[in-house]
Amino acid sequence: MLIPRYLVNNKITLVANGEGFVTEYRPVYQKQIEVFKGIDNTLEFRVLNADQKPLNIQNFTPKFMAFDENNKLVIEHDGTVLDDSSDTRGKFKVVITENDLLNVPAQFLTYNTFLVDSANTKTLTYAYSHFDANGIIKVSKDAFPSPADSVSVTTFTETADDIWTTEGINAEPAINGNEALHTAAFYTDSYVGDVVIQATLDNQLTSTNNWADIATVTLTGTETEPVPQNYTGVFSYVRFKTTTDPANKITKILVRN
Repeated sequence: MLIPRYLVNNKITLVANGEGFVTEYRPVYQKQIEVFKGIDNTLEFRVLNADQKPLNIQNFTPKFMAFDENNKLVIEHDGTVLDDSSDTRGKFKVVITENDLLNVPAQFLTYNTFLVDSANTKTLTYAYSHFDANGIIKVSKDAFPSPADSVSVTTFTETADDIWTTEGINAEPAINGNEALHTAAFYTDSYVGDVVIQATLDNQLTSTNNWADIATVTLTGTETEPVPQNYTGVFSYVRFKTTTDPANKITKILVRN
């Protein structure tokens, strides 16, 4: 079966108020941009006048700004001018990087662009020739789903004399292969002692689970940064055990399966 996929430029037309507007041309809509989390997105713009003629922008610096639903600026970039006074006349591009969208949830953003000349004079561009400056960007996470949130563990319970344990945490065996990598990060405040990572293959958590030691992290009380620990294996649940009272000393443990 042949399934075609298309490699195309994401082009957006802008209108600049350089010489005054005419009233004959009235587009009823502007293209909605869609960008995807997890990858760099290149947007290509072309600046036109009201007669749909591309403008020479070689002496301008294009500026791009995007805002969330609370009108908070979330992305700001200078555009790269592509104009060489031929087929690329009026064109510039903006790259919205993977990192730009890292902390931006899937949502609709508004954006605008303007041109700045050597005297720092700003010329606003419009998404429509009837003076609507804002365009719409859809931020999508469908192409590259983001990682699941880390699980935060903050509570230890004394289960025997001088033994404290956390609750069992689902180790997500269904989504891990035979070399499943897990990471725990320990946030401490002057804690001195060992933290043992334990795991079980039991399908349910009960008071009689069989826990096996997987790894041991030794802390000296001098740590000023979180201490990471990787471990591998397909487990049903994991937990953490100490033989030193962790109260007010281990502030939290973040776990990523």
